[in-house]
Amino acid sequence: MSSLIEQAALRLAQLKQAGIELPDAQTRPLPTAEPLASAASEPAEAVHETVVSTSRQIELDLKMLEATRILTPHAPRSHMADQYRVIKRPLIKNAMGKGASKLHHANLIMVTSALAGEGKSFTSINLAMSIAAELDNTVMLVDADVARPSVLRVLGLPPGPGLLDLLEQRADMSSVLLRTNVDKLTILPSGTPHPRATELLASEAMSALLEDMANRYPDRIIIFDSPPLLLTTESRVLATHMGQIVVVVHADRTKQSDVRHALATIEHCPVKMMVLNQARSDSRGGYGDGYGYGYSYGYGQEAKEA
Repeated sequence: MSSLIEQAALRLAQLKQAGIELPDAQTRPLPTAEPLASAASEPAEAVHETVVSTSRQIELDLKMLEATRILTPHAPRSHMADQYRVIKRPLIKNAMGKGASKLHHANLIMVTSALAGEGKSFTSINLAMSIAAELDNTVMLVDADVARPSVLRVLGLPPGPGLLDLLEQRADMSSVLLRTNVDKLTILPSGTPHPRATELLASEAMSALLEDMANRYPDRIIIFDSPPLLLTTESRVLATHMGQIVVVVHADRTKQSDVRHALATIEHCPVKMMVLNQARSDSRGGYGDGYGYGYSYGYGQEAKEA
């Protein structure tokens, strides 16, 4: 009996050394063994076996992603990569409790927009990729746009179970989380479509899940690709749990009134960053196609240029 426990403990240690994230260990009783003849007078004890389930490993096609302007670990340095380094720095600082003030769920960061087509998913993926390059942080990318999920499609992956399945308790985290060949990056898909997705996101199960995600690993930053703020209610529900929100604005397309309306729906969030996508830059600041990123962020209503 003791050898089983020792072997399980050794296996756990080996998996952790290999960098495989494990859920809480679960135990289950094995059938009671028949007592040995030499111990016939002693009652048999139930033996417990440690069950270890790990997340799935998937391979991202990094060359394909580079061709679609997604940041990858070994790509040459670019102006866009530098832009994301600037964008992520205050987010990481806040997430690690080193900002101007302590924030609840500071490591939960929602990326959204006022309307569709402004580049929020592109920004979510590149922001996650950029944070994965950090030496001191890991990152989880969650496709929380449950009505129109796009993270897996952009990454060239098939749909699969994920967030909504967790909330319906049809799966556990280890069975739906995708470990990638990008070191320190894991992905949580949106999951199986559900007619009451809004109610699931507003449920106690969601609150409990986010609380666990926020506190389980102190070095982990979690990026949520959220639906547009003005088109669905899911994003507004999700925003109530976030410590930081990034609002992507498409330059020369999004109306100022729409941006103001979108920001008004997330007034409660203490930190809101605005990222200007597809902003024209001059030839000195461009990176090939003449487009770039700008951003500002602030606490409460007092935004400032960063």
